[in-house]
Amino acid sequence: MRIVNPIYDVVFRHLMENNEIAKLIISTITGEEIVALDFLPQEGSFRTGERSFTVYRLDFSAKIKKTDGSAQQVVIEIQKAKFAADIMRFRRYLGSQYQKKDNTFVTMEGGEEVKKALPIISIYFLGYRLDHATAPVIKVARKYYDITTGEEIREREEFIESLTHDSYIIQIPYLRPDCKTDVERLLGVFDQRRVTSGGHLLDIDEQRYPEKYRKIIRLLERAIFDENMQQIMDAEDEIIEELGQLERRVARKEKALEEMSKEMNKALEEALDEKYKALEEKDKVLEEKDKVLEEKDKIIQELRTRLA
Repeated sequence: MRIVNPIYDVVFRHLMENNEIAKLIISTITGEEIVALDFLPQEGSFRTGERSFTVYRLDFSAKIKKTDGSAQQVVIEIQKAKFAADIMRFRRYLGSQYQKKDNTFVTMEGGEEVKKALPIISIYFLGYRLDHATAPVIKVARKYYDITTGEEIREREEFIESLTHDSYIIQIPYLRPDCKTDVERLLGVFDQRRVTSGGHLLDIDEQRYPEKYRKIIRLLERAIFDENMQQIMDAEDEIIEELGQLERRVARKEKALEEMSKEMNKALEEALDEKYKALEEKDKVLEEKDKVLEEKDKIIQELRTRLA
């Protein structure tokens, strides 16, 4: 069967706007039981600048059920990028998340209201490969260690939890057909090896997916007939192509500048070599001149001695 390609921003948003599916995707990736999930204000999803379609962001407020039965409120940010150069945008956006006043909660301590920071969990969908790691799904988990003994510190500290966060990185190009985990099975709907001509659709076998994930497939299948979505996907294609052309032009200019710099450095080195050679020749001439003068002085001295 065929489904729309969720690597497109408009399709990805369509998926994540479905609360049930968003909870399923996030809980499967993080391994946490999501009790409640709400969209946060979406100013973070608007994109500006010349790379307007290269990074896509979604923010959620989630209530997680912990193993001891208690609940924890967290902020979950999801970012999806097509270009490696977008890493600086990730950093800026993460910084803005830490600064947001909305990402706090109020608790009562000693009869007084105390404002605290909500923990942040980041999920990154990358349309490109990292430089070294080849795992399709990577978890970056925080651990505390006693620097003296090397022992892990099990107790969580509010100070540390407020200033650090866990992350999950999905490398879409490394998604593989031989899925080994539930996470990989779910993320199989992003596998670009199944893309059809044109890039808008993926050809998948629904029977390879557990029943609990088929609601995702059916939602993506129904979206095939959404003309507005198809038009937006076409627009994304055009923008990405324009960005690709821009990057290629920039790369050519950078290469030309590099070649020009090499030529200038070569010419400078050659000019300096010639100058050094000329100075060496001058030194040799002066040395020869000194020798001639020395010989002349010797001859004059000898003549004076004879005449005396």
